[in-house]
Amino acid sequence: MNDIDQYNIKEEPFYQAQSDEVELYEAAYAARLPVMVKGPTGCGKSRFIEYMAWKLGRPLITVACNEDMTASDLVGRYLLDANGTRWLDGPLTVAARIGAICYLDEIVEARQDTTVVIHPLTDHRRTLPLDKKGELIRAHNDFQLVISYNPGYQSLMKDLKQSTKQRFTGFEFDYPPEAIETAIVAKETGIDSELAGKLVQIGGAARNLKGHGLDEGISTRLLTYAATLIKGGIEPKAACRMAMVRPITDDVDIRKTLDHAIDTIFA
Repeated sequence: MNDIDQYNIKEEPFYQAQSDEVELYEAAYAARLPVMVKGPTGCGKSRFIEYMAWKLGRPLITVACNEDMTASDLVGRYLLDANGTRWLDGPLTVAARIGAICYLDEIVEARQDTTVVIHPLTDHRRTLPLDKKGELIRAHNDFQLVISYNPGYQSLMKDLKQSTKQRFTGFEFDYPPEAIETAIVAKETGIDSELAGKLVQIGGAARNLKGHGLDEGISTRLLTYAATLIKGGIEPKAACRMAMVRPITDDVDIRKTLDHAIDTIFA
């Protein structure tokens, strides 16, 4: 297995298009434009990027960003071993070298000074300076940079600078319309459409509470968790409470409201 093969997506990920996002992404990739994907937790952002990498036949390197991530975590660092020091490329550097799609998931979780290192890769230069190594990488012709984040968690401390935002084209994702989300849950888990529709109804009830006691609604991902439990033999109400209610809130009143919605829909 060579360096590229390990990052290739071998099987088609299931993705249900909601609009013209597939065609728009293909156009962005054809021009090697950097892409920003915005949307709430669990609405399909990462699955979309996986699907597009598979569809385009390009390797995908995904980085789950966090508040402790440094520029060295992205570009690389010198390591000590038995023979002295050696340089180890970071995921961004690997992607730039081999022509992969580099997906920085939840980019706002990273420190703001870390994101500065991506700037030269997002304009006409398409370069990545490795200051510690004294090397300037010119990105492979097939390289593309993709970032994602959840605007619902924006704050003064966790938002992208305008100098970063304006280097990207953008997609706005949301939870799918009811009919599409029902089809997604049924396809992903193998449950029947009627049951999937009931789970989607509960998800909709929770999303209506966003901003009224809930920071975030029930994601499509959590709907599939509940469906998986039900298919595995768990009683529907118990599965919904376990997968869709308990993870998202500790507020007793909100829990009672959502539990009541579950009881009503599965009466």
